[in-house]
Amino acid sequence: MAAAAARRRRARAAFALVCLGLCLWAASAVDRSNFKTCDQSSFCKRQRSVQPGASPYRALLDSVELAPDALTVHLVHEVTKVVLLLELQGLQGNMTRLRIDELKPLRPRYRVPDVLVADPPTARLSISGRDENSVELTVAEGPYKIILTGRPFRLDLLENRSLVLSVNARGLMVFEHQRLPRNSEGPKEPAEGDGTLDEEAARKADKPEENGEKDDSDEPGAWEEMFKTHSDSKPFGPTSVGLDFSLPGMEHVYGIPEHADSLRLKVTEGGEPYRLYNLDVFQYDLYNPMALYGSVPVLLAHNVHRDLGIFWFNAAETWVDISSNTAGKTLFGKMLDYLQGGGETPQTDVRWMSESGIIDVFLLLGPTVSDVFRQYTSLTGTQALPPLFSLGYHQSRWNYRDEADVIDVDRGFDSHDIPCDVIWLDIEHADGKRYFTWDSSRFPQPLTMLGHLAGKRRKLVTIVDPHIKVDSGYRVHEELQSLGLYVKTRDGSDYEGWCWPGSVGYPDFTNIKMRDWWADMFSFDKYEGSASNLFVWNDMNEPSVFNGPEVTMLKDARHHGGWEHRDIHNIYGFYVHMATAEGLKRRSGGVERPFVLARAFFAGSQRFGAVWTGDNAAEWDHLKISIPMCLSLGLTGLSFCGADVGGFFKNPEPELLLRWYQTGAYQPFYRAHSHMDTGRREPWLLPPEYLGPIRDALRQRYALLPFWYTLFYRAHRDGHPVMRPLWVQYPKDVTTFSQDDQFMLGDSLLVHPVTEPGARGVQVYLPGQGEVWYDVQSYQKHHGPQTLYLPVTLSSIPVFQRGGTIIPRWERVRRSSDCMKDDPITLYVAISPQGTAEGELYLDDGHTFNYQTQNEYLLRKFTFSGNTLTSSSADPQGHFETPIWIERVVILGAGKPASVLLRTEGMLGSVLSFHHDAETSVLTLRKPGVPVSADWSIHLR
Repeated sequence: MAAAAARRRRARAAFALVCLGLCLWAASAVDRSNFKTCDQSSFCKRQRSVQPGASPYRALLDSVELAPDALTVHLVHEVTKVVLLLELQGLQGNMTRLRIDELKPLRPRYRVPDVLVADPPTARLSISGRDENSVELTVAEGPYKIILTGRPFRLDLLENRSLVLSVNARGLMVFEHQRLPRNSEGPKEPAEGDGTLDEEAARKADKPEENGEKDDSDEPGAWEEMFKTHSDSKPFGPTSVGLDFSLPGMEHVYGIPEHADSLRLKVTEGGEPYRLYNLDVFQYDLYNPMALYGSVPVLLAHNVHRDLGIFWFNAAETWVDISSNTAGKTLFGKMLDYLQGGGETPQTDVRWMSESGIIDVFLLLGPTVSDVFRQYTSLTGTQALPPLFSLGYHQSRWNYRDEADVIDVDRGFDSHDIPCDVIWLDIEHADGKRYFTWDSSRFPQPLTMLGHLAGKRRKLVTIVDPHIKVDSGYRVHEELQSLGLYVKTRDGSDYEGWCWPGSVGYPDFTNIKMRDWWADMFSFDKYEGSASNLFVWNDMNEPSVFNGPEVTMLKDARHHGGWEHRDIHNIYGFYVHMATAEGLKRRSGGVERPFVLARAFFAGSQRFGAVWTGDNAAEWDHLKISIPMCLSLGLTGLSFCGADVGGFFKNPEPELLLRWYQTGAYQPFYRAHSHMDTGRREPWLLPPEYLGPIRDALRQRYALLPFWYTLFYRAHRDGHPVMRPLWVQYPKDVTTFSQDDQFMLGDSLLVHPVTEPGARGVQVYLPGQGEVWYDVQSYQKHHGPQTLYLPVTLSSIPVFQRGGTIIPRWERVRRSSDCMKDDPITLYVAISPQGTAEGELYLDDGHTFNYQTQNEYLLRKFTFSGNTLTSSSADPQGHFETPIWIERVVILGAGKPASVLLRTEGMLGSVLSFHHDAETSVLTLRKPGVPVSADWSIHLR
């Protein structure tokens, strides 16, 4: 008993030190020494020590086998003689898949499940030529050929006679084969279905020095690795994989979030690689390649001629090196014939290095960026269509004190005429941070509180984190323990770490039984005090372990199926998000759309909800970095992104808070959130000169909700990001390629937020030869391309509507989106120099899946041409009864007509009243009064 008590005292002391460290951490910037560099990551250091040159891998061309859906060939390491199996697939839609695994592994290597929405359909490969050292393959779909070179192994992908991409051209492929520990008596009995090395191969693999190979299995960190006081046992030895890709003609690459860095990825030669490893990083530093909360291993390459994507399908810790090169340096022999533009063609080389798993890569061949978006989301899914309320404004704090505080905040929005859809509760709302519970002293009647918010047509979000307090009286813990659903240590006991509640267990979300159990916990009878207007926030799902290495889980912890945590780390948060979203669906019988915010994410997380940029700070540079961070996420499928308005840490000056509200109003996820040690920041606490512009920014957000909802429908259907870099819309304009202080919403609005203190003006780049742009406040028309100096005041949010577009708005801003959803629409028609414009409007009930299951939706297309505005159905399959009607039409860039005539099907034409402002060339048509679901036309005469 005494020993147990002593252990508890030591544990409490350790937790106190951890909490103190975290508080000190939060008070300043991140302590980088708590996180590894590449040199401190043994596999990264080993891989980086391999220099460009002739690859030791040879493709055994006489082993080529061609099946209907794939080509396979053996690769042999010419020193160790270990044989790998390469599988190559052409995929429909201009994609290629490359997988490399050991031919006869000692045990299976991890292949990432559940991320792909389906097995991608294949496009047949055929052999169209060969010689003594190469095989030429033709892809049935598209103008693509693949040249497989035997010695040294490399792949070259060509479009017609143009080289598009090369694999292993620099000879940096690494595949650390499995081997037996030196003190092992022999291989353990393999699991059912495992392959085994033959005796000779096993001997050579275990004793590479006999073959003249440097024995990396004896290098520091190969079988056990230390970081500070943490030991990572590696019972299966070094198993990292790596591969290089050369992109001739490409100088601009993007993606691989999450990093607090510029939109365009930087060359990493001579510095740290970009790291993908989900980590809980307090108040992260800016403009560096450190890992943050989420990982999407997708890189996009762009030039004026084409776009490409590389999806490195691996969930282990991954480092990415980017270098600049000249294309001719990685070509030889016959491949020189395929290089366009001579030997000075610029080239970007990308090197991926992962700690475990297999090499599994999707090459997304475009050729346009829209094609790349479509290709990637065909694999991992599109952005979930969010419920309408979630596109409104969210008010959060760690923590609102009690029910009275929540009601008072709710009342404050109404009394100050500020719209708001959601109020949030952080960890202090629960009983001792036991999730799925309420603190009875502060939230004794949660259903009454929820009912009050429902009466205001508002929602509540509570936090439910994936760490469970170890407490024998806590039902959630007792059930998980009895069912054996916690992550295990390497010796088979339940893994325990420290997080907000103290000692906690970590549910094993890789187990489908665990995910089912978790989803059921959100039923109203199990999550007592919850109601249909309560939604969920998953924080700390990296997973965060305060006393773990790098504030996360030990890599040798064990998951369902015997997999180590090192294999699955980057998809742990993905599974938490998945299970929570499923729970909110189940509680309504599959009728209602969920809303779940998650901090950690992976490829495919877009299917489950929203993400945010984590623990930022109330600093101007953190405001600026929110733009490229969300742009990078949007490029890789995660459109529903935002940053904590005002900064989570520190106290923003009023001007910074105002500018953050203005910037956030034009980013997809719009939430104010702050640390418990900061001052209260509800908008009405600011002086009137700041409150007014904040109210205006919020009203601009709500007026554009029909436009936002339509953009999210497009993201859901087609995979196009909601918030986009300018180069996506203007792919041939090199000026846009590195811009990340302004952005597009869809193809219609250009936004350049004010992100400098004391700004009196901003430099806005308006792209597009022959384009016109209309200032949405003054309606002044500007011609592109030009850099425009725009004077600004505290009230200014520089936003421009592109000529040639039509945007729907709700002009009657009310207390919440639910109060506005049946309001009439105003159309803003911005005429192009050619006298045309077009746009669309998507409508459904805003909260159910009936748009999928019952086709209950409307998609209306608006077209302006020949001085006639028409409305027609863009999707005749949809049908939706709605009282919404067209209240006004505002036409920018219009002359004054003699008359305006409205025509509807089966009705006589009627004359509309109008007003024309000659100074701004704005024509306002009053009360057309037609149902939004009807076909109609308006003629200017």
